[in-house]
Amino acid sequence: MSSLRRADRRRDVVLMAEIDEETRYVPHHRKKIAFIFSAMRHFAAELEASGWTVDYVKLRSRGNTGSFRGEVARALKRHRAESLLLTAPGEWRLTEEIAAWPQALGVDVEVLADDRFLCSRADFADWAEGRKRLRLEDFYRMMRRKTGLLMDKDGPVGGRWNFDRDNRKPLPRRLDIPPPKTFKPDRMTAEVLDLVERAFPDNFGALAPFRLAVTRRQAVRAFDDFIENRLALFGDYQDAMAGHSPYLFHSLASMHINAGLLDPLAVCKKVERAYRRGRVPLNAAEGFIRQVIGWREFVAGIYWHEMPAYRESNFFAHHRPLPEFYWTGETEMACLAAAIGQTRDAAYAHHIQRLMVTGNFAMLAGVDPASVHEWYLAVYLDAYEWVELPNTLGMSQYADGGTLATKPYAASGRYIDKMSDYCGECRFDVKKRSGADACPFNALYWDFLARNRSKLKDNRRMALVYGTWDRMAEAEQRAIRRTARAIRKAPP
Repeated sequence: MSSLRRADRRRDVVLMAEIDEETRYVPHHRKKIAFIFSAMRHFAAELEASGWTVDYVKLRSRGNTGSFRGEVARALKRHRAESLLLTAPGEWRLTEEIAAWPQALGVDVEVLADDRFLCSRADFADWAEGRKRLRLEDFYRMMRRKTGLLMDKDGPVGGRWNFDRDNRKPLPRRLDIPPPKTFKPDRMTAEVLDLVERAFPDNFGALAPFRLAVTRRQAVRAFDDFIENRLALFGDYQDAMAGHSPYLFHSLASMHINAGLLDPLAVCKKVERAYRRGRVPLNAAEGFIRQVIGWREFVAGIYWHEMPAYRESNFFAHHRPLPEFYWTGETEMACLAAAIGQTRDAAYAHHIQRLMVTGNFAMLAGVDPASVHEWYLAVYLDAYEWVELPNTLGMSQYADGGTLATKPYAASGRYIDKMSDYCGECRFDVKKRSGADACPFNALYWDFLARNRSKLKDNRRMALVYGTWDRMAEAEQRAIRRTARAIRKAPP
């Protein structure tokens, strides 16, 4: 972290604080709160063991003001400090707050760039300047050249930059899926779990079982296990979904990278090394690396480039409230029940479950994108606003009108049936478009296209589906739209 690299362990004090307002600005998943607090406490212990002076304020410490500014002010007074050094925060609201600290606190405040990203905000702004459209593929190729990952002289290894079309296979019926590595809570984590149980009894999500890696060493071990046991098939099945296996072949590394326990370039180099040694195929290595140096860095760049106006994006003028089942998991739709139930239990769902199940339903149903954003920010272990907001408003809800994605990621039940085992257990018929027993995704999908034709008709990628809609009989169109209105009014 940049602030620690600049600081002097012989004379400087590291302030770490568990802040009540940070646990409550959205109703965070209890497992997420426990993960962050436990990681903080373990990191503080590591710093102290290596010679740093750490001033650690626990959530229930006497005098804890519950706010960042309040705890910084108290620490400055305690230590008679004359200046404050910190790494830039990952959220716009905190950036605005910190900008007022020099005057409010009466000390010099120096904010350093967060060097845990491979493309700085300034570098992204330079790359974006003058471009008519900010395309992920263009950015990704630039990042491959910059990092040298999977490069063969001046070109990509294998002759292709992107193997995404090789990474969309549905899961076979019988396939051995090794579980991710887990860790038994130590005494420090057990104390945090007890704290969260008492302080946040009504927050969303199951606290137990808690088997997460909460230290850098544990996170490295978990990632090495992914490379050894699951990376080889990650590429093939990264878009698949299965009710019996929530994690499939995914790494679960995003929560550790985003929390600072894993270095993004280091994990990518490990994956590249596994490919070059013949341990994993190219589509798996490239698919993982693209998620990190491509997508992660790209959405961070979009966030800082487009904020604060980006947060208000609502291209489709959607204003319906988030259905209650997003918080309870009580729905008759098997795919949503599985994805939300998994989220409730593990604070985890992979990108296709978020994009094509929970996100897809919200967009098709006309849910206010701001409420969808707040839900995603609250419920997932890896969710911080810099990464979650563009993913939700741009990729999932198309609320930005095409800044991030080239078309809405809208789909009927057919896609979910192809990529998962959910539909076989569902009470709705995935082949029907209208009626009480038709898959709600089908009616909502076609109704969404009809409702938003004026906004989407000029998108060349939508021409084929509008052609299909136009060939439907008028009576079928009316039945579909009638079914969709009933679903939006009372989600099943």
